Amino acid sequence: MEFRVLGPLEVVADGRRIEVTAPRLQQVLSLLVLRRNTFVNVSELVDELWPDNPPVSAVSTVQTYVYKIRKLLDRYGAGHMLEGRPGGYQLGVPDAAVDLPAFEDALGEGRAVLEQDDAAAASSILARGLALWRGAALAGVVAGELLSAYVTRIEEARFLALELRIEADLRLGRHLELLSELKSLVVAHPLHERFHACLMLTLHHAGRRGEALGVYAALRRSMSDELGLEPGEDVQRLHQELLSTAVSLGPVVGYRPAEPAVRPPVPGPARENGGLSGRPAQLPHDTPDFTGRSAERRRIAELLTAPVDSDHTATRMAVLTGLPGAGTSALAVHAAHRVRAAFPDGQLYAELDGSGAPQEPGDVLAGLLRSLGVPSDLIPDGVEERGNLFRSATAGRRILLVLDDAASAEQVRPLLPGDPSCAVLITSGRRLHGLTGVPHLTVEPLRPSEGLAFLERTLGTERVAGEPAAAARLVELTGGLPLALRCVAGRLATQPAVPLRAAAVRLAGAADLIAEFRFGALDVRSRYDAGYRGLGHVEQGVIRLLGRLPRSGFSAGAAAEVLGVEARTVERALETLFDHHLLRLHSCGPAGESRYAFADVVRRYAHARPVFPRPRRSGGDRPPLSALPTGDLVPAREGEPVAHGASAYFGRRSAPDAV
Repeated sequence: MEFRVLGPLEVVADGRRIEVTAPRLQQVLSLLVLRRNTFVNVSELVDELWPDNPPVSAVSTVQTYVYKIRKLLDRYGAGHMLEGRPGGYQLGVPDAAVDLPAFEDALGEGRAVLEQDDAAAASSILARGLALWRGAALAGVVAGELLSAYVTRIEEARFLALELRIEADLRLGRHLELLSELKSLVVAHPLHERFHACLMLTLHHAGRRGEALGVYAALRRSMSDELGLEPGEDVQRLHQELLSTAVSLGPVVGYRPAEPAVRPPVPGPARENGGLSGRPAQLPHDTPDFTGRSAERRRIAELLTAPVDSDHTATRMAVLTGLPGAGTSALAVHAAHRVRAAFPDGQLYAELDGSGAPQEPGDVLAGLLRSLGVPSDLIPDGVEERGNLFRSATAGRRILLVLDDAASAEQVRPLLPGDPSCAVLITSGRRLHGLTGVPHLTVEPLRPSEGLAFLERTLGTERVAGEPAAAARLVELTGGLPLALRCVAGRLATQPAVPLRAAAVRLAGAADLIAEFRFGALDVRSRYDAGYRGLGHVEQGVIRLLGRLPRSGFSAGAAAEVLGVEARTVERALETLFDHHLLRLHSCGPAGESRYAFADVVRRYAHARPVFPRPRRSGGDRPPLSALPTGDLVPAREGEPVAHGASAYFGRRSAPDAV
């Protein structure tokens, strides 16, 4: 059985073409063929088919499409090729059965031969590869974001092969033979500088220099009108050479196109080969049941894959921040997988451990350089020198870098590449104000509809549909926090006989709800403990006390009254908690002052921590809040107003309604 993607999608068995007419089936099969011999998550298929609002039945519908494809293949004894695995599928197809690898091989071989100055062989090999094309890649197939990225890369490879074949023919002096082809190409692609340059060179060698100069004038006019840009340096230099009649018989001066990668990268260790390696593919595995976040995924894709032009020379970046357990890392990995086809030179991943013991930038840079194939003995000692080498190693390469759990802007800054072709996606538990001009996206808890969709994916549609009110209550009790919801769903998945209503009643009656959000290695409290330990003593004290205030919100001034602490000290503490996503900017009061509120999960966590000091020692003064050790605290007494307990510690009384 053969699969052809260099043109309309075709499936051929025993010399006969098998009709795959349903648009959705074409879409799924195309993605499986392009990702052949690699695992494809169900979530990727869902995102491809329904990029914005997937239906509740999306997963089961994908299963139906895969079943129909397997049934189609099975008619010709090939059903075993499509293998189902937990969370996804894999189409096992040898490269010889797909036309794309044959073209890729011809492209690579032709380029290598051309670099060895064997233009005749290069022209023949590249022409053989181009002959495999029957039209635009996957013509007629409806393409979503992921499939569109693959199609774009395949088409770019086609252009490269065509450019290299033309370059080989130019070296062979086939100027007259190229004229009609090049004239058709510049008409079809009026902004393609390389085709125009080749036509200019061909016309000059055909003794038609005036026409060659006219081609440059037409290109310059089109680029100015359409893009507001001048032609590139190579074409301008060729124009000047034409004016001075000092044009060589070789290719356009300085032109060395980069070979794109059209095959999906296969994860594996980087190769140390005395130079830069091929294409590192370090992204962690994607979450099979990733749900929702459609708006966030679109925005991340826009930021990371924005077109590069002369007006935008900065590296494309985005920062994801959010509550502990909000799924910033999962979203980053998922989004990175969705755009990885746009970064054919590799995807790098580094865990910065900002929530614990932050990694030193120098150590991270050493790992990144080794991943790019730089031998260890060539990596310099200093952070600045390593950063310079890293920027040199990534220059001119389309590489995606994911920096997970950053501690600060200072930790991140030395790790950034400098080339606009690269992109960086950063996650952090706090806002990184030091990264000037970098867009920050706040990852909020899941919306109720997204939470229900997640439960359907993990527990099954029938189970959730049978108890819709209880399912909605579970989402509400977790506050939509993905980690908490995953803990609850994971436990229920192992207990199929337990009604959802019983689970909801148990959670609602739990004395320590946060303690219920634990399943296996997943633990919400540990995430918040890590964030809490990263705070200063003042912020820790503030969160312990203010966690018992009303849900309606409070201002910095009211908090200072309750705590009996200088207003500016409290303001700074609240700003820090806001930057760590432990407080929300709730609203503005009548006088324009900021009003804060705790997210429900944070309030519950704070409420579970000890608050008030043990009785003060005789003859001793009360220590300041910043010096209060955790061991000197005891929990609040049942029913004791917060303000009363605080006044016992701070030496004053503040009315609860002051908040």
